[in-house]
Amino acid sequence: MLQVGSRIMILGAGVGSGHNMAAQVLENAFRHQPSVEIAERADVLDSTNKLYRKLYDDAYFKLVADVPSLIEWGYDANDVPFDLARTVRFWDRMNTTSTVKQIKAFRPDVVVCTHFLPARLVALMLTRGTLEAKLAIVTTDYDFQGLWLTSQFTEFFVAREETKAHMAAIGVPADRLTVSGIPVRPVLGEPVDGHAIRRKFGLTEDQPTVLISAGASGGSYTKVIVQQALALQTPFQAVIVCGRNAELKADIDAMVAGATDRFKVLGYTTEMADLMRVATLFVGKPGGLSSSECMAAGLPMVLINPIPGQEERNSDFLLEEGAAVRCNYTTTVGYKIEALLREPERIERMAAAARRLGFPDAGDRIARAVMRDVPPLWISTTAQRSMLAAAEQGIAATELPAGSRVRTLIDSDTGFSLAVITETQADLLRERTTPAPLSRRPLVMISSLQLSELRRRRADADLLLTMRRLLQSSPELTLGLA
Repeated sequence: MLQVGSRIMILGAGVGSGHNMAAQVLENAFRHQPSVEIAERADVLDSTNKLYRKLYDDAYFKLVADVPSLIEWGYDANDVPFDLARTVRFWDRMNTTSTVKQIKAFRPDVVVCTHFLPARLVALMLTRGTLEAKLAIVTTDYDFQGLWLTSQFTEFFVAREETKAHMAAIGVPADRLTVSGIPVRPVLGEPVDGHAIRRKFGLTEDQPTVLISAGASGGSYTKVIVQQALALQTPFQAVIVCGRNAELKADIDAMVAGATDRFKVLGYTTEMADLMRVATLFVGKPGGLSSSECMAAGLPMVLINPIPGQEERNSDFLLEEGAAVRCNYTTTVGYKIEALLREPERIERMAAAARRLGFPDAGDRIARAVMRDVPPLWISTTAQRSMLAAAEQGIAATELPAGSRVRTLIDSDTGFSLAVITETQADLLRERTTPAPLSRRPLVMISSLQLSELRRRRADADLLLTMRRLLQSSPELTLGLA
């Protein structure tokens, strides 16, 4: 375990609400860890200038609304790891200097990132030696996206087994990958007084409840859903959550004015966890956090308007696992809802599938895992190129041509992976260092003296840099190879 008095910094980014919601869950989880002195949460965009924030957040959602094909292209273009020319773009570095100062001033022992921007920024600080801390990366969608993978990190938390399998295939050591689920409020997995909640919101006990969500910002697509729901013949009741969009709430209040016995309209609410646990169906977008909350609550989903890229992949996963249906046409949302309401047994099967996928304790799992005493992992630049090639070609890193294949250096004393290098670099280590005595996965012994000898022999500069980084935490290491 990390020493008592550890300082934890959780960094999100206010692009949508999900990244910061996950950060908040983790902040609460870390505060219950006995070794933690202080856990502080920050949105990296809060410390940037107004123009940068507007471009990073508002421009993104403007493109989602107006040019979704461009969002899809951008997602696919960044879906491979280690685009070395863009590790941290100059524009990003220039606009995050205040964030860097904030991180240094806090002096964290651990930095946990729920967005790729701070993850890449912190990794750059670690590689430049301007920060000494563990870096834990917590993804907030179901699929892997290459922007998240950095050259240095300690632990990587993913939402599902297939993501772990993919990352391991392209060369990330499996002991650095944990299937934790996406951090959601743990209350979603707890029992609830359904009768009390239904009374509070004016819902009856004898009809299924459809929870229609416009998201935190209040998406206008919700009006289409409500319009079609008004025409349904199968008995049901609905709660419509309009988020922070007061204009949307006013419009929907007017739409359901003659049917307030069946339709309850809310603005932004802090009681979504209660509503999710009494609802029969959720209708909305498959964001990483909202989807994970539904799964934790065992709530089947009717999906509409997924953002190209991450939300479409979230949608694919939920459909594959039987926890959701998707409306490919906005004209058939009501048709899909009614078809499900007429098949309560199917809804029960979907709810069981959702519960199977849920991780209501994801935040606690991550907090406990992060508190372990685990050394950092370094990935050499040459190995990054090999992993990039494997991802681009859609093959495992072990299937690359000889010499380019990636290998993992193992600490023979602890069994932890320490670095990822290429087969060629591993051969150089064998040739130019002292063979290790008989030990588990023996390869070589490496020390500052032997590092000087490697430098004298003008060994691979990238390998030298990786070995120097490994020796920062120990004067001598016995390394095995996997």
